Formats: sequence, C-alpha cells, structure tokens
Amino acid sequence: MNASRLAENLANLRERINDAARRSDRAPEEITLVAVTKRNPPERVRPLIELGVADLGENYPQELWSKIDAITNPTLRWHLIGHLQGNKARRTLPLVRMIHAVDSLKLLKTLDTLAAECHDPPQVCLQVNCSGEQAKHGWEPSAILNDAEAIASCRSIPIVGLMTMAAYDSRPDSARPAFIRLRETRDALRSRSGLALPELSMGMSNDFEAAIEEGATLVRAGSALFEGVAS
Repeated sequence: MNASRLAENLANLRERINDAARRSDRAPEEITLVAVTKRNPPERVRPLIELGVADLGENYPQELWSKIDAITNPTLRWHLIGHLQGNKARRTLPLVRMIHAVDSLKLLKTLDTLAAECHDPPQVCLQVNCSGEQAKHGWEPSAILNDAEAIASCRSIPIVGLMTMAAYDSRPDSARPAFIRLRETRDALRSRSGLALPELSMGMSNDFEAAIEEGATLVRAGSALFEGVAS
C-alpha cells in the first residue's frame, strides 16, 4: 500500500473542500468529509484513521459490521451511506453515528420504533431521488413533501436532513441541478414539518465541489481518497 499517496490524496481533497466552501462564503468547518471505505480492507483504512479521518462511510451493512469488528476504535464515527433493508436495521442501528439513505416512510417508521429502545440512536437523513433515475432509491421530491406530517410524527429517531445522489457519471455542472433541488426540497420540508433539517448529504468524489457550493454539509468521497493507493 502507498501510504504517502493516501496522505497526498487526503490533503488535496481537504484543500478542494476548503476552497469550495470559501467560494460559497461558508466556513470550511461547516462541511464534514465522510471517507467512503467500501471494498477497501481494514489494513488500507487504518492509515487513513492515523491521518485524522474519523468519519467513515460504508455502503453495505454486512461490510460495515465486519469493518467495525476489525477496526476497534471508539473515536470513529461510522456512517451507513447505502441502502438499508429493514431486516438489517436492528443490528445496524447501535453501530453507526448516521444513516444517510433512509429511502421510504416504511423504513423510517421501522427505525423510529427501534430507536425508542436505543440509548443513543443515530441521526438519519432522508433520501430524495433528485435525478429522476428509476434505479435510484428514495422519495420523489413532491412525495416527501406529501409525507411531511407522517415524517414529523417520528419522534424517537433524530431526523436531521436530506440526502441525494446525482446522476451516475455526472460531472459538477450536470450534477448541480440535483443539488439545488435537494436544497429547495429541504427548505420546503422544513416549512411543512417543523423539523430543522440542518444537514444536506450530497456530493461524491466527482462532484462534491458543486455540492458544497449548493449547501452540502456532508460529502461522501472514496475514489478521490484511494486513487493510486493500492499500487
């Protein structure tokens, strides 16, 4: 593993995050980098932790479980950023700081029921399909507004924001409309539900700068971190 390349990638990523924040008149501290570690073994993740990264994101519950077993570090904040099936929710809930892709009212209600039994339940973001792609999970923007009252009635699970993914293989300019739509949907849902919804989880390695410029508070980057590291 090329540890120096990993350090260079991380420094470059943080610099780009800071520059995008400043371009949008925001403090860099407003943006949290979630390092996406999927398909990277623990021995490739540990050096990243040594470089000061504490927020780690996994797409698949089973891989999340095994990584947490292998990397015993109580200072880490684990994020599930991929689809969560209801039958995996009970085991996942106490292990993570945030679940980013709560993609239906049914799943939200399941988590709300489980959270009532949990001492310190994780925060959740609600996934909105802002790109209109049929393969993506999540509410349509108009549908989540129609569910505002039902969403607000879930009191045990902390609902802190919205999440989206731009179209596959999008570039910053083509991704920007999806990020704008998520921000506007958040503002409308905030008004209807009374929830504060401070978080916007949007932007990945190829488009996070546009996401930050449109209000992202959480960006999820993996390939930009691990490029060239395995060599």
